[in-house]
Amino acid sequence: MNHTNLPPELLLEAYAAGIFPMGMPDGEIHWYSPDPRGILPLDGFCTPHGLRRALKRSGWEIRIDSDFDAVLNACAAREETWITPLIARSYRQLFLSGHAHTVEVWRDGKLAGGLYGVALGGAFFGESMFHHVTDASKIALWHLVQLLRKHGFTLLDTQWNTLHLKQFGAMEISRDEYLSQLRLALGRQSHFPKSVLP
Repeated sequence: MNHTNLPPELLLEAYAAGIFPMGMPDGEIHWYSPDPRGILPLDGFCTPHGLRRALKRSGWEIRIDSDFDAVLNACAAREETWITPLIARSYRQLFLSGHAHTVEVWRDGKLAGGLYGVALGGAFFGESMFHHVTDASKIALWHLVQLLRKHGFTLLDTQWNTLHLKQFGAMEISRDEYLSQLRLALGRQSHFPKSVLP
């Protein structure tokens, strides 16, 4: 489907229906609702040994929503990316409307890694992550899970499952089961935090 604009209202309606967009190299937008669907159960998150060691190292600083553009641009800086200019503009609009968020890992005053996604009700839809420093994206994911647990979220959507995500406990469920969990999550009044502090 060809778009020149993806307003926040359209994106939120799509997420609420279990659908998400990806940009294509020719500028078109394709919409997806995978079956099976990838999720990361918040009560079943696994912390691999290497991540435990990384978390113990000093010098990490965790920030929320401090530099959305930098995270988005870093996630898009790959040879093949679905984060086209239209997708980037649209998610910046979502950020400005208070629905898109980042978890950022900083080290020595520089952005070391992070992730971004969309929060709606008690659901968080993970979109992409990156790292410039080893383990930084894993640390961002770990902090995301802690924040979601603390603030009453019940669903962490990963869209598809990957070998990378499986090490943290990610799994696949049927589309019907996903939509059932999504309906319950959307009924919650959860709010994404403005900082990692209580």
